[in-house]
Amino acid sequence: MIRIGHVPVDPPFVLAPMAGITDKYFRLILKRIGGVGVVTMEFISSEALVRGVERTRRMMTFAEEERPLSIQIYGSRADRMADAAQLVEDEGADIVDINMGCPANKVLKGCAGCSLMGDLDNAKEIIRTVRRRVTIPLTVKFRLGLRDAALNFIELGKICEGEGVNAVALHGRTAKQMFSGRADWSRIAELKNALSIPVMGNGDVNTPADAMAMLRETGCDLVMIGRASMKNPWIFQQCAVELAGRPWTEPTAEQRRDLILEHFRLMMAGEDEKTAFHKIRTFAGWYTHGLPGGRGLRQRINGIPDSVTFIRAVEDFFEELLAAPAGEPPGSQGEAVLEGV
Repeated sequence: MIRIGHVPVDPPFVLAPMAGITDKYFRLILKRIGGVGVVTMEFISSEALVRGVERTRRMMTFAEEERPLSIQIYGSRADRMADAAQLVEDEGADIVDINMGCPANKVLKGCAGCSLMGDLDNAKEIIRTVRRRVTIPLTVKFRLGLRDAALNFIELGKICEGEGVNAVALHGRTAKQMFSGRADWSRIAELKNALSIPVMGNGDVNTPADAMAMLRETGCDLVMIGRASMKNPWIFQQCAVELAGRPWTEPTAEQRRDLILEHFRLMMAGEDEKTAFHKIRTFAGWYTHGLPGGRGLRQRINGIPDSVTFIRAVEDFFEELLAAPAGEPPGSQGEAVLEGV
């Protein structure tokens, strides 16, 4: 079993932090499906956290059911990052993670995220100051570098190891690439060979077969999965089953229906109805990806005014889907008759 500090990670699959996605509701959904070794909170501004911004503090809430849980922070000042890390520890998180990999322009302009790979002296000072402040395990997530001509992930990895970081995560792209092209897994293997602390591989893991290939080809200790979980929240469970050498299955229509309704119920219990509707429309679009007639449901729920109507629309869609001949979208028979009239 792999450990990050004293925290066991079993199975060896980690949810990547994603802004606006990995909130407490999505994390709970994934934990209840199973197969995820660590969930990571959407990244949090150290400045906002230290200043006590209420919305940021609310983002920090989590349920005991989510453990082990990592909270990722970002910023450019060592003292503020250390203060924020202390607040993360005080909140009861199992792991604190430093973001040195975000390629978003608004983060880079603040000299945070992946921009720190262009200032390794400041990166080292941040890591050292945070490490001295907190006692919980510390991890750092970064990319290959700012651009192809400035690949310094090995150097940053060695700084992390030298300063007492418990594990690192490497996304196999540069900041300039954003999410384009293919992640270079060979670089993850290079980092693993250069360090003695656990290495998490990240980038282009879309299926359980991808996860197994990353473990096999790179020798990494843990696999971090992000965007693939948005359309397939079952991917962690499937990876765990694959790792155990057993066949895994695709989720049924009933499971997709129950997931949408459970996710909505969780959000309605913790958010105002307007916020819950806005979020669930997005998630329902991902959860119905690839289903016959899924586009029709997404169009239908865009104009729904209340929770009762939303729930009825979802239930009706899946009832029709389950009753339709295999491969045909809900209502397709009726539509065909009308077209022939």
